[in-house]
Amino acid sequence: MKQKPDLSFWKLWNLSFGFFGVQIAYSLQSANISRIFATLGADPHSLSFFWVLPPLMGMLVQPIVGSLSDNTWTRFGRRIPYLFIGAAMAVLVMLLLPNAGSLGLTVGAALWFGAAALMFLDTSINMAMQPFKMLVGDMVNEKQKTKAYSIQSFLCNAGGLVGFAFPFLFTAIGIANTAEAGVVPDSVIYSFYIGAAILILCVLYTTLKVKEWNPQEYSTYNAPAEEKEESANWITLLKKAPATFWQVGMVQFFCWAAFLYMWNYTTGAISDTVWGTTDVTSAGYQDAGNWTGIVFGVQTLGAVLWAMVLPQFKNVKLAYSFSLLLGGIGFAVVPFIHDQYILFVPFLLIGCAWAAMLAMPFALVTNALQGYGHMGAYLGLFNCTICLPQIAAALLGGVVLSLVGSHQYSMMFVAGALLLIGSLCVFAIKNK
Repeated sequence: MKQKPDLSFWKLWNLSFGFFGVQIAYSLQSANISRIFATLGADPHSLSFFWVLPPLMGMLVQPIVGSLSDNTWTRFGRRIPYLFIGAAMAVLVMLLLPNAGSLGLTVGAALWFGAAALMFLDTSINMAMQPFKMLVGDMVNEKQKTKAYSIQSFLCNAGGLVGFAFPFLFTAIGIANTAEAGVVPDSVIYSFYIGAAILILCVLYTTLKVKEWNPQEYSTYNAPAEEKEESANWITLLKKAPATFWQVGMVQFFCWAAFLYMWNYTTGAISDTVWGTTDVTSAGYQDAGNWTGIVFGVQTLGAVLWAMVLPQFKNVKLAYSFSLLLGGIGFAVVPFIHDQYILFVPFLLIGCAWAAMLAMPFALVTNALQGYGHMGAYLGLFNCTICLPQIAAALLGGVVLSLVGSHQYSMMFVAGALLLIGSLCVFAIKNK
């Protein structure tokens, strides 16, 4: 088996450039879904149910894409067909979803239309996202993988910042940020339109610039695919998974439940505490919706900065646990803040937890999986440790909201408590 060749910076860049567009789409979804469904008429206690769909589709789609692409060989490549099909689907749905309230439907029908569109949007984003990680695994040697994933991380964060800021920027240039009851404002609609255009252009760039290896070339640099994929059913893989896979998964449960509540309730929380309104038809609520994107962008910036600090820790588990603790403190502080700019402080702390969640689990699990084979399938299965906690949190969201007093800002306390538990569970991980 030959050593994989070194790739130039631009070849590494091209492998991941499409991730920039995919992340814009994902950020628009994360920051605006609750706002869209609340505007369409969803009650706060039922709002979390709409958040069941994204992680559910991720849990179903990513293992399938991982397993299928492990065994796919076409003239267009091994991973790229799934990338392109996913991106094309995402573009179509991004043009439809924000218009759910403009089609003359009843409130119930608009919510169902929006829910179906959200299901297809998250399916397509997951289909487009997974191949980027696998392309690096397939084509980049061990020496350059850190550099390749750093480029991917940069593009991911840059796309996130752009997507989060779009509604605020469009409002700033004069596009309407309010609309009649039940209709999504133009600032959000145009954000999805422009995001869709950037997504397809970025993915086209990667598909045109990257030439995947054929089966013969792949086998020259990797263990033959047919040996790796023999008898690769999911149940067998899970039975053979290392203990670290499950221990990290336990930490993941509390972390991703916490962030599901952040995505779900931040707009309602800061609309109440900073703008002093819970009326979804008010200009204040829509301004809070724009500001949600800004503070999520600050969180991303905090993650970028903290990612440079994490390697300075000599103890990986201490770094992981301390980062989650900082995020928990950030969540707990949010309800006490009544100035939109001071919100930057807790969301910078939340970004510390986000940086650790993106880096530490992947590093711990991929190290533990060395020699196990079926990397695409295992990474797809590991994605379930991200999706299942979000599904559980979404299903229980209305109940939890009622228990903490029906104020959406109270869910920030819940998110903080979940991250605290996650930080303690880190010490149960036994990593070599």
